[in-house]
Amino acid sequence: MTTDRVHPSAKTTTATKSQMSGANRPTYRPQLQQRRSRGCISTLCCYLLLILIFLILVVGAAGTVLYFFYHPQRPTYSVTSLKLTSFKLTTPSSINAKFDLTISTTNPNDKITFSYDPTTVSLLSGDTPLASATIPSFLHRQKNTTLLEADVSSREEALDSDTAIQLKRSFKRKREVALKVKLETKVEAHMSFFQTPRVGITVLCDGVAVSLPLPDADKPATASAENTVCQVDVRFKVWKWTVG
Repeated sequence: MTTDRVHPSAKTTTATKSQMSGANRPTYRPQLQQRRSRGCISTLCCYLLLILIFLILVVGAAGTVLYFFYHPQRPTYSVTSLKLTSFKLTTPSSINAKFDLTISTTNPNDKITFSYDPTTVSLLSGDTPLASATIPSFLHRQKNTTLLEADVSSREEALDSDTAIQLKRSFKRKREVALKVKLETKVEAHMSFFQTPRVGITVLCDGVAVSLPLPDADKPATASAENTVCQVDVRFKVWKWTVG
């Protein structure tokens, strides 16, 4: 008797195109290089921030030490005398005037010397300049009072109509005019081995009243400066910002 055995036939499988392309596709791996570059940038930013904080602390500590050691104070100003030798309003709105001005400035510091650039001096009626002059540069030493003298004059200085009308009314009523003295310059401070950058300084003295000279008077008219108050405004620039 013959026994027939039936064997299962071998099944042949054919790979599809998608499977073949998937087999050839490289395995995805994280891009370690990008992560490392980002980490380096973050670390660099942290170091720069720490350096900046350290420099700010050092500058702050140095400034504190300098302040307590030198105890800097602003110079003070006062109008010592103001004499009006000539004053004339011309038509339509201009002025010819000449003033003799003396200003006293005191350096109250015992360890700081001030070095001044040439100073512009202006006499104002309200906010309108009437006359101007320039005081040469000078060195202001410690615990010292210096007198600044200037011949402040104007020739055919143009005035706006409102200022001209106000001046004429003051002359008719009181024969005097209220003036302001304004000084503008730059100054640097010397503190033994340390020297500051030059900073702008503006001094405004208000409350000066000067009488008009009489037509036949030989002497100039003297101003009253008893109630004069001088304010010192120091301005320094940080980049393009003005602080003061």
